[in-house]
Amino acid sequence: MAIAFPDLPYAHDALSPAISADTLQTHHGKHHKAYVDKTNAAVEGTDLADASLEAIIAAADEKGDKGLFNNSAQSWNHAFYWHSMAPEGGAPSGDLKAAIDAAFGSVDALVEKLQTAGAGHFASGWVWLAADADGKLSVEETHDAGTLAIGGKNPLLTLDVWEHAYYLDHKNVRPDYLKAVSTGHLNWDFAAENYARGSIWSYPSD
Repeated sequence: MAIAFPDLPYAHDALSPAISADTLQTHHGKHHKAYVDKTNAAVEGTDLADASLEAIIAAADEKGDKGLFNNSAQSWNHAFYWHSMAPEGGAPSGDLKAAIDAAFGSVDALVEKLQTAGAGHFASGWVWLAADADGKLSVEETHDAGTLAIGGKNPLLTLDVWEHAYYLDHKNVRPDYLKAVSTGHLNWDFAAENYARGSIWSYPSD
């Protein structure tokens, strides 16, 4: 059973002009697909061949297999990232809104914190909105292929701050990309589902 390469949950031009169709076609169709293909090639014929992507990531981390970890974690991170955005992001409500207000003071303050963390993140990586086991929210950062698919945090949303996520559209001005995505395209329904479930999102199996 190979790890699936999931379709985007919206059309390639659905996030334009924040993220162009050209960027999504390259980012999803080339970068993400390459990570999935390399993960599948690495586990073929091994005891991980039928494992979930989350189990592959955990095993690679435990074994110190950096190549497998990088490709499997990036496969997961990218799928989670696509779902973290939406053509119309809406606004948080209910329990998620209450948790945001408790942790950050307001939704605007959270968005500003995400933007600041992303702009200040050195080199490649990811910025996350995450929840602890008790539901308390925080903004987290991981470097390179670092992921919250494993560990003690429950990721609710993520923003990709690798250069290929924004360079075609915003050149080297990462703050412009972060502002464009975080003020109009954060998928608050997805975040609310992840928060309500209280456990780490599962990578799609088909």
